[in-house]
Formats: sequence, structure tokens, C-alpha cells
Amino acid sequence: MVKKWLPVLLLTVVALLSAGCEKTLLEESASESASKGNVVLRLSAYEQMDFSTRGVQDIALLCRRVNVAFFQNGTKVLAVSQSAGDGAFGTVSATLPEGTCQVVVMAHNSDGSATISSEQKVTFPSNQVSDTFYYYGSVEVGGSQRVYDLVLRRAVSMFRLDVVNALPATAAKIRFYYTGGSSTFSPSAGYGCVNSRQTVMMPVEAGQTVFDVYTFPHEESDVLKMLVTVYTAEDNILKEQTFEEVPVTRNRITKYTGDFFSSSASMSGTQFRLSGNGDWDGTDAYSF
Repeated sequence: MVKKWLPVLLLTVVALLSAGCEKTLLEESASESASKGNVVLRLSAYEQMDFSTRGVQDIALLCRRVNVAFFQNGTKVLAVSQSAGDGAFGTVSATLPEGTCQVVVMAHNSDGSATISSEQKVTFPSNQVSDTFYYYGSVEVGGSQRVYDLVLRRAVSMFRLDVVNALPATAAKIRFYYTGGSSTFSPSAGYGCVNSRQTVMMPVEAGQTVFDVYTFPHEESDVLKMLVTVYTAEDNILKEQTFEEVPVTRNRITKYTGDFFSSSASMSGTQFRLSGNGDWDGTDAYSF
């Protein structure tokens, strides 16, 4: 009887062992797939923390999209795009030719992917600039996998309009038209690289008093001219105001505060200055 059932027992044991081996192999394959390639980039970003100390944060806490491009001898050899919700968001694996590669990383909050045309030119959908971080540097690619921890830095300046009284109930849209900054970015230089006429139109939510727009300064500090227009739903102008000589600095917020509907038609932006804010390097605040 034992001899009769022995083949069946052996087949059962083999089947169980095979199933166990198959599960292990699948798990290892999935693990290898998550980190495949001879280069792995793990991304984080410098961000100002409380008590004026600088900390490093997971890029997923700051941005919704990541675009990466690798260049060899000025030629783009690979581009990678990630969106928030992707399983490996913030970790980029790539298989590249051996040698030295220049890498451009753009982490941002635009509605679509950034276009990394070269090491000197990055553009964004509809030329709209959001909060953006970047990295530019070299990586060495070999036959075995190398892991690089890259820390990105903020590339933009922010202009914040803070109205002390809510806009009228008939206000449906607000438009920012500004010159002096750039909507195109040069990773190799670390600054904006064109003279842009930027336009941002955004809806006005009920009770909303704070509005933010961004630009890439051409150097560490730059100057904007800002025209702000408030519209009704029928595109009738309720109020228009110009801010001249608006100073902006990379990784800083320039905040203008005042009663938008009762203030004068223009303001030079040179009245007084305060520092603060724990999210960026600080805020330069002005009243109008």
C-alpha cells in the first residue's frame, strides 16, 4: 500500500515545492523590477523648516510630477516621466550607456510634463510656471548598478497677492500679466533664460483672499512689472491695478498686501519690508 501511494506523495511534494519556488521567484522579479537599471536616482528636496533650519523632504510632499533627462556629449539619451501616484514616484531607474552622463531633474506641479529640450532649456505646458525644484549634475554609469541620492533645490520665485478684504461677490476670475521674469528654465545656469510675458488666469473662489503666481528669475534677484485684473463671469473688468518694480528672489515669496479695490492705481513696491514664513527661505512683504 505504501509503495502504491509513494509516487502520489512524491508528486504532491514536488508540486508544493514548485509552487513555493514560483512564488519566491515572482517576488524577487518584482523587487528587481522596482530597481532595475544600472543607475537609480532617489530624489528629495531642500525645504525651509521651522526655526529657520533647512531640511530635506520627500519630493512627493512638494510636487506632483517629475521629469528627468540624461545627456551624453550634449545628446539626450533617455527621458523619464513620473506622476504622483506612480508606485516608484521619486525613485528613477534607468539603463544607460557606460560613461559620464549629465542629468536634469525637474519636479513641479504643472498639469502636464515638462519638456527638457537640452541642458539649457526646459519648458512647461502653456508656459505656466508652478512651484518647481531642479537638479543638474553628472553621474557616472558603470556595468553594475549605482544609486545616487539627489537633493533638488527650488528654482522659482513666488509673487503673492494678499487682499485684506474679500473681492466682490461678482468677481469670478483674476488675471496676472507680468514681465521681467521667465517661463523657460536653464538647468545648467540655474535661472530663467528668456524674457517672458507671463499670463495666469485663475478662478476666484468665494471668500478667497490669497493668490500666488511663479516665475524663474534671470539671476538670484529680479524685478517684475505686474498687472492684476479682476473680471466678472461675463469678462467685464471690475478692477485693474499695476505693481511696478516688484522685487523677486529665488526661493523667496514677495507678498503684496492691501485693499485691492480701494487702493491707488499703482505702487512702486518700496515701502517696507518684513521677513518670515517657514516654507520658503522667507517672505518680502509690502503694503499697497
